[in-house]
Amino acid sequence: MKFRNFDELLRMVEGKTNRIVVPGANNDEVLQACKMGVDHKLISGGILIGPASQVEEVAGKVGLPLKNFEIIDVSETVEMCNQAVDLVKEGQGDFLVKGLVDTKFYMKAILRKEVGAVEEGTVLSHFVFFESANYHKFFALTDAAIMIKPTLEQKGKIIRNAVNIMKMLGVETPKVSVVCPVEKPNSQIQSTLDAVELVNMSKDGRIKNAVVEGPYDVYITFSRKLADEKGVKGGQVPGEADIVLLSDLDSANAMYKTLSFFGAGVKLGALIAGANIPMILPSRTDSPLTKLHSIALACFLKDARVPA
Repeated sequence: MKFRNFDELLRMVEGKTNRIVVPGANNDEVLQACKMGVDHKLISGGILIGPASQVEEVAGKVGLPLKNFEIIDVSETVEMCNQAVDLVKEGQGDFLVKGLVDTKFYMKAILRKEVGAVEEGTVLSHFVFFESANYHKFFALTDAAIMIKPTLEQKGKIIRNAVNIMKMLGVETPKVSVVCPVEKPNSQIQSTLDAVELVNMSKDGRIKNAVVEGPYDVYITFSRKLADEKGVKGGQVPGEADIVLLSDLDSANAMYKTLSFFGAGVKLGALIAGANIPMILPSRTDSPLTKLHSIALACFLKDARVPA
């Protein structure tokens, strides 16, 4: 890992001339994050898309200076999202941050074939990067926002997306835990059967540059001691997981929000994985600090992109 915590990351990306593009910029939380990005010298300006009078009103409310931001006056959600993606692809912005727009329209704008933001055969997935006082390193959770009930094939692609980001963050061979309710294959629990096949996909090279193990429960995933107590001997992942794959949106979203809400000393940032430009998909209820960390991750990844 090229940094040990979010504070180090913020220092590493300070002073960059990143320009941000925000569809639905008439939103307190996202403009608070923009202000924090400006204050921390992560972003130098950008383009705010939305009803101009509302954007100006919110900017004034949160104290965001607009001298380095262009406002594009648009009221229709689809147009906001399409314009935002087009502007980034044209080089007028470095990355996207979702504002007050529905996720489905944001995703549709990104997925338009003529834009070329997503390679054919690739899926988009949600990547949440956690720092926790209760774990000795960063770990990523996926997919907590996009894929509702991924198939086995889609789970493989979700893992590949997360592995590619972790490699850019400096983890050469990420360790992946396929998290299930139990640690043994069970014909009544499909996620455990998928876990076995995902492990096989890693062994035979269909999933490259990663160590994939499972099915593991949460205890085994994050603790070598508890893995030993539960009779899981060997393996490289227990207590060393870099990526945690959950079986579907029901489990992943609940774990993401539970960690965010109850986790002591938890900090996080979230991105869309699988696109060829950094894109941030914050929840409307994510704190401004979470959005700031997401912006910092996007700043870092913009300069660290490698071929998938």
